Amino acid sequence: MLLIGESSLKGPIDILNVTKIDDVFVKVDCEPSTAQELCDHFTFEVPGYKFMPSYRNKVWDGKIRLYSVWDKKIYSGLLPQITKWAYENSYTVEGLTDFKPDSIKPEELKEFVDGLNIHSKNKKLTIRPYQYEAIFHSLKSRRCVLVSPTASGKSLVIYSIIRYLEDFKTLLVVPTISLVEQMYKDFADYSTVNNWDVESNCHRIYAGSDKNTDKRVTISTWQSLFRLPKQYFSNFDLVIGDEAHLHKANSLKGILEKLVNCQYRIGTTGTLDGTKTHKLVLEGLFGPVHQVTTTKELMDTDYLAELKIQPVVIKYPKIDCKFVKELDYVKELQFLVGNKQRNSFIVDMTHKLQGNTLVLYQLVEKHGKSLYDLMQQKEGKNVFFIHGGISAEDRESVRELCERTDNNIIVASYGTFSTGINIKNLNNVVFASPSKSRIRNLQSIGRGLRRTDRKTKVVLIDIVDDLTVGKYLNYTFRHYLERVKIYHSEKFNMLKSYTHSI
Repeated sequence: MLLIGESSLKGPIDILNVTKIDDVFVKVDCEPSTAQELCDHFTFEVPGYKFMPSYRNKVWDGKIRLYSVWDKKIYSGLLPQITKWAYENSYTVEGLTDFKPDSIKPEELKEFVDGLNIHSKNKKLTIRPYQYEAIFHSLKSRRCVLVSPTASGKSLVIYSIIRYLEDFKTLLVVPTISLVEQMYKDFADYSTVNNWDVESNCHRIYAGSDKNTDKRVTISTWQSLFRLPKQYFSNFDLVIGDEAHLHKANSLKGILEKLVNCQYRIGTTGTLDGTKTHKLVLEGLFGPVHQVTTTKELMDTDYLAELKIQPVVIKYPKIDCKFVKELDYVKELQFLVGNKQRNSFIVDMTHKLQGNTLVLYQLVEKHGKSLYDLMQQKEGKNVFFIHGGISAEDRESVRELCERTDNNIIVASYGTFSTGINIKNLNNVVFASPSKSRIRNLQSIGRGLRRTDRKTKVVLIDIVDDLTVGKYLNYTFRHYLERVKIYHSEKFNMLKSYTHSI
C-alpha cells in the first residue's frame, strides 16, 4: 500500500550521501539501484573502441565507467555533475555538495596582478580583460579547465596564478621538453623587472633530470613523472596541467590521481576534442570547463593575427585513384607520403611563400625526411628538420632564430610542433599530412596566430588529396571534409580552393 505523496517508482528515501575521500575522489553512498543508475549515467563508449586490441580480444567492452558501484568512488571534479543529475532525477544530495570557493575579490586580484609589473622583451605587458577573468575564475573556483585558444596568453595566466599562491608548492605539467624550456623562459621574461628569481623558484624536470627539489615550482613533462610513487606527489598544493586535453591518457591520469592532497587543480587548453567522454574525464581530474574566450573573438579584437585558410586540392590520375580505392587508410597514407610528384609540389610551393613557414608532417622517416632533403636542395631558404629525436636545446634555438629572422622553413612533426610551441614570427603553416583530429588541427593552426608589430596575418595551406572515384571518397579526402566542419564551426575565413594536377 502506498502512502499519499509516496512515489511508486522510488523508495521513500532517495539520498546520495557524498563524502570526501581525498582531493581526487569522493564517495557517493546510495541504494544499489540508485548506484547502478549513477553508474549508467557516467558510462561512455570510447571513440574508436572497436579498433582497439583490448576490445577485439574481448577483455574490455569499450566503455569508461567514471562511477564504480563496488567502491562508490568518482572523481571529485564531477561533483557539480553529480548534483545536477540528482536534482534532475529527484534525488537528495547530503554531505559534500560543493567545494568552498576562495574569498578573493576581483578588485584585489587586479591590484595584485598589476603590482607584479609583468614585462616581456623589456616592454610592460597590458593584461587583457579576459586574462584577469581567467586568473580570477581559477583562484575563486580552485578547480577548473580553462579553455582559451592558442596565443591567448595562457602562460601569463599560469604565471600570475603561481605568483598569487606564493606559499603553495606547485607542479606544472607540460607535454613536451620544449614546453618545459619555453615555460621557464617565459617566466624569466615576465620577471625581468619585478625581481622574482626564476632560477631559485623553478626546477625543471625532463629526461635525466633530478626529480627532487626544494624549489617551490616544479616544471616537468608527464613522461618524467608518471612512474614515480604516490609519496612524491604528497606535498604539492597546486597542480596546473598545461595542454590539459592530453591528460585523458592513462599515464597522465595516474599523475593526477596521485595528487591526493592537492586542492588547487587547474587545467589549461586551447580546445577539447568535442566528445562528452573527454570533457567529463578532464572535469573529473581538474574541475568544470570554463570557456575564457574564442579564436574568433581574439581576431575580431586584433589580439590575434588574421587567419586565412587556403585549401590546395591535388588531383591524381585515374589510374592512381582506382589503385587507392582498394587500399585501407594506412596504405593510402603510405602511397601519398611516398608520392614523389606530391612531395616535389609541396617543396616548390613552400619555397615560394614569403616569411617563415612551418610544414607539419606525421611520419618522420617516410615523409618528413623526404621533404627536408628535397627542400635542402633548393636555395634561398634556411631549412630546419624537427622531430622527437632532436634535443630541446636545438628545438629552442630554431624557435629563437625564427623569432629574429625571416625566410626560414621548419619541417616539423605534428608531435613536436603542433602543441604549445610559441613562434610569434610565423607567417605560414602547411598541413603536409592529412588529419581529422579537432585538437591537432586547431592546435597546429594556433602556431601562427600570434600577432606582432611586423605580422598581422597568417595563411594556413591545407593540402587536400583528391583520389575520388565516382561516389567513392578516399580516406584523406574525407578527413579534409571533417577539417572543413571544424573551420566552419570556428568561423574561420576559408578562401576558394586552388587545384593542382599531378
